[in-house]
Amino acid sequence: MSLILNIREAMGSLGANKMRSLLTILGIVIGVASVIALLSLGESAGASITGEIESIGTNVIYVLRGNSSEDVTNPKDLTLRDAQSLSASARTSEIAYVAPVFSGAAEITYADRSVTTSILGITPDYQFVQNLTMAEGEFISAARVEGRSAVVVLGPSIAEQLIGRSSGVVGNTVRIGGYPFRIVGVTEAKGGSAFNNPDKNVYIPISTAQARLPRSGSGASDRVQNILVSMVNSDNADLAIRQIREVLRSTHRIPPRSPDDFTLLNQQDILAVADTITNVLTIFLGGIGAISLLVGGIGIMNIMLVSVTERTREIGLRKALGARKADILIQFLTESVLLSLFGGTIGIVLGWGISAVVSQIAMSSGTPLEIAVTLNSVLLATLFSAAVGVFFGFYPANKAANLAPVEALRYE
Repeated sequence: MSLILNIREAMGSLGANKMRSLLTILGIVIGVASVIALLSLGESAGASITGEIESIGTNVIYVLRGNSSEDVTNPKDLTLRDAQSLSASARTSEIAYVAPVFSGAAEITYADRSVTTSILGITPDYQFVQNLTMAEGEFISAARVEGRSAVVVLGPSIAEQLIGRSSGVVGNTVRIGGYPFRIVGVTEAKGGSAFNNPDKNVYIPISTAQARLPRSGSGASDRVQNILVSMVNSDNADLAIRQIREVLRSTHRIPPRSPDDFTLLNQQDILAVADTITNVLTIFLGGIGAISLLVGGIGIMNIMLVSVTERTREIGLRKALGARKADILIQFLTESVLLSLFGGTIGIVLGWGISAVVSQIAMSSGTPLEIAVTLNSVLLATLFSAAVGVFFGFYPANKAANLAPVEALRYE
């Protein structure tokens, strides 16, 4: 029997039981839609995180307190003295700029509007490390840091949120943690995600931050949370890391064979961690969708077994008229695969629609998470749904093919 004739007969059989066929493919629809939507979400989240990390720049090294990979007890705080030592070595090394950061949460208010956000205490070098440009006014200067000035630079989004506009705001006064601060500048819009959006940042002199922002626990008065170091040439990252390690080990007076009490991360390290996390997330989400698809496959097997039982006499008659086992097997397998492919097609469209809705919701909430259905996910879902049809349809089809004609014709 030709393939076209098999497909026509399978379509006729499925069409004769429309409601049962629709209910059967519902499991496949849900499974494929889940695979499409969840894989797209995982891939898009990974691409968004990777893009945010890359937007920081390939030449930035992060210095963090402590060392999770070594057994280090009572690690020293990172301090302004550490940053100054690194800056002093920059003249004869691969280090370009050094930007210590002290951050703390505080309420920032203007008139009757208020926002609780993270306030970044920084030095002038931070502007160059993070490639910030000014839309108006000026960035935090060395003189402002020396004088512990009560001045602030706003990202355009936070300025819009607080004042209602992001231009013409220099000279206005806001209150941070109850203290008055004069706005001296607004940065250019750069965009970003919920994880890292410089447009929502608030910058004050690091000396002012250390004096006025709340602290957690005890520690050095000039303690900082982290230090950002930009390199002269990102191709020499290993050399720059070695130089930073030598300076900090000397500053912290770490014995020669003792482990570091700090951690150095460059962009490649962060990207590697992010890739691992997003790959695990994508596999996990895809696995959830695959489970739904398997449940749909079990539904197909169940209904095909019912179909074989209902059509026992028909099978017996066909075999008595000369139909081979292979003809019966292919007939029922064709029905099973068609059910899966119909469900898969509807599921792809539904999954695409779900992805589009989630993308719009993310965009409207300020998170630029563009969820796109990729060809890989569509092909994977299509092939998997066809495989489910073959796998779960084989047992009922084989059972039908092995029916003895005489016994089948006697069936009531």
